[in-house]
Amino acid sequence: MTTDNDLIQDAGYDRTTIILHWLTAVLVIALFAMAETWSFLKHGSPARKELQSLHISIGILLAVVIVVRIAWRATRGKHLPIASLAAKAVHHTLYLLLVAQVILGFLLRWAQAESFLFFGLFTIQFATVKNRALDHTFGDLHNVAAWSIIVLAGLHAAAALVHHYILKDDILKRMFPRKKPLKW
Repeated sequence: MTTDNDLIQDAGYDRTTIILHWLTAVLVIALFAMAETWSFLKHGSPARKELQSLHISIGILLAVVIVVRIAWRATRGKHLPIASLAAKAVHHTLYLLLVAQVILGFLLRWAQAESFLFFGLFTIQFATVKNRALDHTFGDLHNVAAWSIIVLAGLHAAAALVHHYILKDDILKRMFPRKKPLKW
């Protein structure tokens, strides 16, 4: 027999989708905060270089999470109906911006002829000659994409809060894990 609690449980996303969603959010916020923080530090300072190195490592991690997230969504992730065309457009735009941002990050590092150091574990070097014109172009695009992601994700979060607190529907609850009710 299906209960109301079972229906609420079925209305949520699967655990993997939820974990990947929140992991993406945390990584994006951390990456953005690091980039904004190092802009206040002296160019070439050890603290700035450390933040940039950490930013690159976390950016590589974000790239992996995005690939896994898209693969999961395309194969096994639970698909729920999206409330409106606007919400669907925001979701697709966020995915597109995240993919573009990762690609721009890799291209920026390539144009800088700098190596990718992943949490001090290994280094990858793609280019050996710096291309200043592409460095500035990719850097500017990377910055615009970052701000676009933050603004759009902020609107996405605000819409979820409006649904939760004003419309009082279960849209936000779908993105949190639920405990299955005890069966006696």
